[in-house]
Amino acid sequence: MPPAERVPGTAILALLELLQSGREYTGPELAARLDVDERTVRRYAARLAELGLPVTARRGRYGGYRLGPGYKLPPLMLTDGEAVAVTLGLVAATRTGMSTLDGETALAKLRRVLPERLRERTALLESGLVFTAPAVAGDGPRATILLTLGEAVACRHRVRLAYRSWKGEDSERDLDPYGIVLHSGRWYVSGHDHRSGQLRTFRLDRISAATAVAGDFTVPGDYDAVEHLMRSLNAVAYRWPCEILLHTTIEDARNRIPRSVGELSVTGHGVLYRTRAENLPGLAGMLATLGCDFTVREPEELRVALGELAERLKRGAAKD
Repeated sequence: MPPAERVPGTAILALLELLQSGREYTGPELAARLDVDERTVRRYAARLAELGLPVTARRGRYGGYRLGPGYKLPPLMLTDGEAVAVTLGLVAATRTGMSTLDGETALAKLRRVLPERLRERTALLESGLVFTAPAVAGDGPRATILLTLGEAVACRHRVRLAYRSWKGEDSERDLDPYGIVLHSGRWYVSGHDHRSGQLRTFRLDRISAATAVAGDFTVPGDYDAVEHLMRSLNAVAYRWPCEILLHTTIEDARNRIPRSVGELSVTGHGVLYRTRAENLPGLAGMLATLGCDFTVREPEELRVALGELAERLKRGAAKD
């Protein structure tokens, strides 16, 4: 089969999944389900026949495609550990912003081809799972967008994004995507944004379309996807810029403070913690739980919030 006529494996599997229902599908039905034209459906069906599957095609007004009677995919031979890994992976995917429907349909397909013993055991495992962290609220990124960006990152080619900002402003921009990061249930892509000329970060659930366009790129040698995302999140323009001197080592400070909530740097007197806050009483409460001494450099309002917290704690510790 020449390269231009090569059939995507995922398309073949999608067609096979439909035909396994046992019913007969017309060409237009399959074309609509697979989002292709009828000529492409004929090509996919011919490829299944070449692979030895009993696909029958009836021509004419009432014709259609079906799988020969009695044919079923053989059971998927996974070890217990492999079955658990796949099941947990699919369940976890629905809690990281991916489509719940995609996870459920994938699990349903997996169950159909697992041997009965493993099917029952993984179903029992799934029914008993409890998560301490809530699932991500709202819609996650579309699988097609995640795949397009993943390919662009790996192959170093440019993409065009249709993006809506948190303010509701729509824009189209060309991006050289350097890396994709999953953080706190959200997916982010960062890279060189040709519209602003800067290194930018975008949330995938705010991207409505992603298309490969002409243009290759090289990732800067000092680029770190996680580090850049943490800096981007820290740079959110909350109301209060804050500086706190921590009287501890940099290693201890990193163990106590997540990278996503501020920047740490070594000074001659300790570790300087720079962050921004919208809620100073909340930051005061976080500082009180650090377990190390500290000195507030700015703002004065944070000192006031700490003083008020100290008074509440003192009253709470007092005897009746």
